[in-house]
Amino acid sequence: MSDAVVRATGVRKYFGDREVICGVDFDIRPGICFGILGPNGAGKTTLMRMLLGLSPVSEGQYSVFGQSVGDSAIHSRIGVVPQQDNLDPDFSVSLNLKVYAGYFGISYRAAETRIAELLEFAALARRSRDQVSSLSGGMRRRLMVARSLINNPDLIVLDEPSTGLDPQARHLIWQRLRSLKKQGKTLILTTHYMEEAAELCDELIILDRGSILTRGSPQDLIAEHVEAEVVAIRGLSNELDAIELCEGLDIRLDHVGDTWFCYGLDARPLVARCAERNDLTFIHRPASLEDVFLKLTGRDMREEA
Repeated sequence: MSDAVVRATGVRKYFGDREVICGVDFDIRPGICFGILGPNGAGKTTLMRMLLGLSPVSEGQYSVFGQSVGDSAIHSRIGVVPQQDNLDPDFSVSLNLKVYAGYFGISYRAAETRIAELLEFAALARRSRDQVSSLSGGMRRRLMVARSLINNPDLIVLDEPSTGLDPQARHLIWQRLRSLKKQGKTLILTTHYMEEAAELCDELIILDRGSILTRGSPQDLIAEHVEAEVVAIRGLSNELDAIELCEGLDIRLDHVGDTWFCYGLDARPLVARCAERNDLTFIHRPASLEDVFLKLTGRDMREEA
C-alpha cells in the first residue's frame, strides 16, 4: 500500500542470539485503529519500541509516513499514551499540558488555545487548575490521552490505555478514541482487553513468540477461527463426562481448570442437556475475540519473556 501510515517488511529483532521478532510483515492504513494483541512475551513491546525509534531494527524495513522509524522528522507527527502513568503529580492539569507543549516548540498563545480544546475533549475543563495528584485514575488516563494530542499528531500509539479503569471510565476513554478516528487520526492499540480490541479496532494482528498468527477485523477473525456459539460449563466431573454430555452433537471441546468450553454452530441442544442437570452451571454466549485469542495462543499462563 503506497499510502500506508506504518509498514513493516521482514522486520526482525535479536537480543544476542535470541530472535524476539521473527520477520513480521504488516501495514496500517490511515484513519483506522490497528490492534496489536498477544500474550506476555509475544514481542508487542519490542515491536512498539522499534516503531517509536527507541530500539533499532535488526533486519528488515520499518517505516512511518514513508520514512525510516529512526528519522527524527516523524516524531512531531506521533503522539504516545504509555501504559505507565508518567504525569507530573506536582503540577496542575493545565501545567502538565503546557510543559509538554514546550517540547514541540508550540508558542504560548497556540498552546493556550490547544490546551483549552484538549481539556474539553477529555472532559477535564473544570479540573484545569487542580493538581494531578487529586485526579481519579480515569481522569489521569484521559489527561494522558489529551497530552498525547498536544502536537495534533497524525498517528497515536496507545499502550493499554484503559488498564485498571472502572467500566464507566473505560467507556469514556473508548468514546474519545472513536472520536479521534472520526477526525482522520490513525491509532495503534495494544491491549489485553479483548472487549476493548473488539470495540475499537478496525483491523488487528495477533502476535505470539515474535510471529504474526493471524490478521483481520475482529468480526472476520471470529468467523474464520472459531464456531459461532460457546457454552462454558462448570461441574463436569472429568473429560469422559464432558464427552458424554456432548455425544452426538457437533461440538468442539476445550477446557481450562474446572471450566469446559464447548464450541458449535448451534449450541441449543447442548444448552437443553445442561439445563436437565442440577450439578452443572453454564453460560451460553456468542463466540468472541477472546475465544480466537485463546485458540491461537493457548490457555496456559505465561511469564513475561
